[in-house]
Amino acid sequence: MRLDRTCLPEDLDAGAFAGRIMTPGGPCIIGLIGGAVFDMTPAFGIMSRWMEEDRPAAAIRARGAPLALDLDALVGNSAHDARDAAAPWLLAPVDLQAVKAAGVTYVRSMLERVIEERCRGDASLAAAVRIEVREIIGDDLATLVPGSAEAMRVKAALVAKGWWSQYLEVGIGADAEIFSKCPPMAAVGLGAKVGVHPNSAWSNPEPEAVMVVNSRGRIQGATLGNDVNLRDVEGRSALLLGRAKDNNASAALGPLIRLFDDGFGLEDVRRAEIALTIAGRDGFALEERGAVGAISRDPAELVAQMIGAHHQYPDGAVLYLGTPFSPSKDRGAPGMGFTHKEGDVVRIASPRLGALVNEVDRTDECPPWSFGAGALFASLARRGLPRP
Repeated sequence: MRLDRTCLPEDLDAGAFAGRIMTPGGPCIIGLIGGAVFDMTPAFGIMSRWMEEDRPAAAIRARGAPLALDLDALVGNSAHDARDAAAPWLLAPVDLQAVKAAGVTYVRSMLERVIEERCRGDASLAAAVRIEVREIIGDDLATLVPGSAEAMRVKAALVAKGWWSQYLEVGIGADAEIFSKCPPMAAVGLGAKVGVHPNSAWSNPEPEAVMVVNSRGRIQGATLGNDVNLRDVEGRSALLLGRAKDNNASAALGPLIRLFDDGFGLEDVRRAEIALTIAGRDGFALEERGAVGAISRDPAELVAQMIGAHHQYPDGAVLYLGTPFSPSKDRGAPGMGFTHKEGDVVRIASPRLGALVNEVDRTDECPPWSFGAGALFASLARRGLPRP
């Protein structure tokens, strides 16, 4: 897998960014602003501490140490199959933050979740059920405001027809679905393998915009994410959500956090478009685009449902906003829809956030997760760096 500078945001020199890199000495946090790179590790030690600053973008020049780092070489060395352990590479740009995700926040994904449920995880039934669901529900749910009086009227009509679903409940009801995607430190970054459990026969990527939130609930920036999902497992039972979502290397984030500043903020995230491409070893190719703004709940509302008086995250959190994609292009037999195969290269891109590129493999063939919070603290201590 070849990675190059096109993985970085197209206006890199105009924005402020935060990232994490692995070096021979241990993980470091870096800031990028005006085309220059700064080492933020001596000032903050870890990313979650840096994100507690009122203005993390302003802290780059104020508290960072200039760092000579070849960005082209850094990106190229991030590819798992071309990595030189003696040189730095990009990690997921978060550390101690909780990794949370919102589900069923787009009409398309909501309908696909209903289809999974009706199929009981059997992909061969999906095409027929998809037609039946759309004949009853249609696509006009896109205009519904979750929790509104109109949404409740639609809910009553669906209940009367026997078509109510737990996915429609969180899609148009008052309460959003927010779940834990993986433990802190478990996410992988640009160029890493992403894992699909070999017991799954129906899986897909979930390209998403991701909010970076500090312990006070303030959104400090955004990045890209891949919420890899096992559709057949979740379709069998919603109680298997953890098994469908939290597997080795099943959460990818990166390449960098774009920090909010005068030139980029939440409104830019709302206006963003995400492009998804999948290239398989078998010659399969898929290209789709989705608008973040098609979301049924505003990103700020989702963050407010995640953190507040009723639930705190002292080290901050990141929140996957949900995906506007549910790939259904047939791969193999007609009507079977899309599923991942080993060796798929998934590229999730948005011009001002960059591109998150990963290769799919079995979860037991991806590198095991071995560097957790304890290892991070030990590394910081050895180097005499700030610790929480």
